[in-house]
Amino acid sequence: MFFPALFALTVGVGMIGQWVVSYQTGKIPELKTEPIRIGFHIAAEMCTAAALIAGGILLMVGVPAGRPLYLVASGMLFYTCIVSPGYFAQQGNWAWLGMFSALITTGIIAVFFVL
Repeated sequence: MFFPALFALTVGVGMIGQWVVSYQTGKIPELKTEPIRIGFHIAAEMCTAAALIAGGILLMVGVPAGRPLYLVASGMLFYTCIVSPGYFAQQGNWAWLGMFSALITTGIIAVFFVL
């Protein structure tokens, strides 16, 4: 289960890192314009990241609960990867759509390893 675990850990840590960098560089204008909506969005992404990290760690060390947690975390990630690209598409930032597509594709492959 090394590949799915590594994928989950990388994506989970990456999600947290992306939000931290965006916050530190002032690139979340919605904190001023839509603080409640973006607050809920960030909270959901942090829950997704935490579930991915926990699932990845449990898979890595071979704890049986890692499989169902990983699968739930993957579902959370897939939802994020379907909903979030709309924000970037609206801005014409197409590179992010490629990244989300790659995450979905790689995530599906990783799920088959776990199943």
